[in-house]
Amino acid sequence: MDKMPEHYSGGEANEKLLEVSAGFGLSRIMEKGSCGSWVMEMEEMRADANPLVESARWSRHSIYRVPQFMKNMTNSEAYSPRFVSLGPLHHGEPHLLPMEEHKRRAVLHMVNRCGKPVQEFVAAIDEVADELQAAYSDLDDEKWRGANKGRFVEMMVMDGCFLLEWLWSGLAAALNVNVQALDYATNDPVFSVGGFNKLWATIRRDMIAMENQLPLVILQKLLAVSGKFLKAREINGMLLALSGVDPSFGEGMDELGLHLLDIFHKSYCGTTPPWKPSDKHETRMPCAVEQSEAGIQFRKSNMENIHDVGFKNGVLSMPLFEVNDDTEAELLNLMAFEWLHPDANSYMRWYIAFVDKIIVSERDAALLRSQGIIANMVGSDKKVVEMFNTLTKLAVAPEPDSKLGEVIWMVNSHCEKRRNKWRASFMNTYLSNPWVFTSMVAAFILLVVALLQTVYTIVPFYTRKG
Repeated sequence: MDKMPEHYSGGEANEKLLEVSAGFGLSRIMEKGSCGSWVMEMEEMRADANPLVESARWSRHSIYRVPQFMKNMTNSEAYSPRFVSLGPLHHGEPHLLPMEEHKRRAVLHMVNRCGKPVQEFVAAIDEVADELQAAYSDLDDEKWRGANKGRFVEMMVMDGCFLLEWLWSGLAAALNVNVQALDYATNDPVFSVGGFNKLWATIRRDMIAMENQLPLVILQKLLAVSGKFLKAREINGMLLALSGVDPSFGEGMDELGLHLLDIFHKSYCGTTPPWKPSDKHETRMPCAVEQSEAGIQFRKSNMENIHDVGFKNGVLSMPLFEVNDDTEAELLNLMAFEWLHPDANSYMRWYIAFVDKIIVSERDAALLRSQGIIANMVGSDKKVVEMFNTLTKLAVAPEPDSKLGEVIWMVNSHCEKRRNKWRASFMNTYLSNPWVFTSMVAAFILLVVALLQTVYTIVPFYTRKG
């Protein structure tokens, strides 16, 4: 190494020595070609390792691929489309290609109806293409960015037009309107009333799949080009109605949803009620049969909001829980969204964990069904139990200071009191059957008569003796 110049001394000399050594080491690495390109790449990315930069990047993402480990422990088919692709994550897969023809038809019908050229729709989506690309956390750059950005915009226009035309077809079917007003043939396989009714359940399932979401800003842009300026709340409401959900709006419904799964989640969770945190909590929750044996009664609450759970005077009130063939897939996607999206709450995962603690066996499911808490449309109570065994793998226990956490504590406190169990046992044994109750009353009367008879026999004896 060359001799250090004399004008460098002390700390300055040490800093210069480190600088020269680092440069010498880096050049040697570059010469050997061992990991020089990686070092240069990492140096260029150092500016991005900043909380503000990273926070902005995470906030742009809203559509995710579900990690393989989550698919392996639940139902891998629940998160991806079976019939029609929306967005880039499953676009072009062989089993989804037949619907591409109908997407092109949707574009043609929409532009013909509003009398605008296709280029105006393309230009509207091109304006927000960067925002749309950023919404996908695992977008294939080579396939959709750079020189292929135009292909991305084309796909978004087609998928957006398809979703809007499907929406209008659904409204026409609900209102029993002739679809010829939408310039579709009455025997159209997709957009007619008959086609919609046949395909509704299948396409609805695809529309709420986590990996098959479409940013709703696309619909807003396309509607504006076609001359329809709908408010965010109106778009959210129509999509919920299309998905078969009563649009009982929750928090944030005045803002345009990220995608259909987002507004589906908000509607399902409803509005968060005011709640004062408590330090009372319990980890264990007795199952439905145990609660019944301790005298707890079950009552269906008036609202469908999952926050509408309460415990008072020995009565556990819960919203109706409908179980059908698509319930498992719906709930898995809602919980996956909570799991993957940093800004999403965990209300659904809490609620599923809460219900799972109550339904442990078929007897629990049957009891809740008999009390009107569960509407079972899948056949057997065993299937309900099996469904919750799958759902609970993505669930998480409610926070101790949450409303559900306090309900668990109150239920436990009730069940731990022996007098509640004795009273429940007495009522179940003697008061649940009118014949048993009648027999008990008769036996009690006979006992009283026998006692009185004994008293009237003994009293005269002691009176005479006195």
